[in-house]
Amino acid sequence: MIRRLNHAVLWVRDARVSAEFYTTVLGFEAVATMGDQAVFLRADGSTNDHDLGLFSVGDRPRPPAHSPGLYHLAWQVNTLEQLAALRTKLIAAASLVGESDHGVSKSLYAADPDGIEFEVMWAVPKENWPSGSTTARLDLDAELARWAAVDTADQ
Repeated sequence: MIRRLNHAVLWVRDARVSAEFYTTVLGFEAVATMGDQAVFLRADGSTNDHDLGLFSVGDRPRPPAHSPGLYHLAWQVNTLEQLAALRTKLIAAASLVGESDHGVSKSLYAADPDGIEFEVMWAVPKENWPSGSTTARLDLDAELARWAAVDTADQ
C-alpha cells in the first residue's frame, strides 16, 4: 500500500530557471540533470533520490486559475524559525502570495517562476491540534513567541 509521496514532477517553461528558484529560495539541491530538458532536486535532509523533478516545455501559456489539475505541493519544515526564514526569502523573491493558520499547521503560500503554487508549512504538535478544521490569518510573530524552538520533524 502507499505510504508516502516519494517525489513530484512539474512541467515548467525552463527547468534551469525553475531549479535556480527552488535551490536559491527553498534550499533544494540539484542532484542530476538531463541537459536543458530536466533538473532533479533533493530537499535538505531528504533520503530520496530526488524530491522534485522539473521538465522544460518551452514558452507555453498558463492554464486559467482554478483549472482541473494540481493545486499545490506542500513542503514541511521542522521549526517555525525555519518557516520565518523562508518567509523572508519568499518575500525577497516576490513569490509570497498568502499566509494561513490552519490550526494543525502554520502555512505560507507562494508561486514559482511559472506561477505554480506551493505551500511551505510547519506542523503544530499533534497534542495541540484543534478538534475541527479552521483557517485564520497567520500571525507569525505571535506563533514564534508561542512555539519557539519546537521541532516537529517526527510528525
